[in-house]
Amino acid sequence: MHSVLTRGNAILAYTLSVLAALTFCCFVSTVFIDYRTKATMNTVKVVVKNVPDYSASREKNDLGFLTFDFKHLTHLFNWNVKQLFLYLTAEYSTPTNKLNQVVLWDKIILRGENAILDFKNMNTKYYFWDDGNGLKGNPNVTLTLSWNIIPNAGLLPSIFALGQHAFRFPTEYTTSRV
Repeated sequence: MHSVLTRGNAILAYTLSVLAALTFCCFVSTVFIDYRTKATMNTVKVVVKNVPDYSASREKNDLGFLTFDFKHLTHLFNWNVKQLFLYLTAEYSTPTNKLNQVVLWDKIILRGENAILDFKNMNTKYYFWDDGNGLKGNPNVTLTLSWNIIPNAGLLPSIFALGQHAFRFPTEYTTSRV
């Protein structure tokens, strides 16, 4: 005869094995889904200022201001997706740095929330600082939308949207208040 502790241990071990198998099946059932969708972006207003950055040094650096239109229809939720973390990045190159990436905006969308995003004249959520004077007259700044899918079980993929938007900064600094 087995004791109560031995029987309880066997039941608990069997239950955990079944739950681990079900979690693996949850992961396998959604691992091959293509989560890429189309995103439409457009810049409305683009200005650049040369102001001192007191958080890092006393030197004057370029600070870009932009407002943008953004439309993204998300069909990304399934039974294994808990939430989405969307972020908009700006990529550009300068003579001192070949690749600069700045996160301008982000949003967390939980399961059950409205996942259809249609924004007009949105301001950036974060400052668009350059570590020098590389924004003024920069001809090729590219906005890219990316997202992380936070699943119930499985991998945490980082996905880029289909579609980008390229714009240029003005060749003159603005003196007006933005």
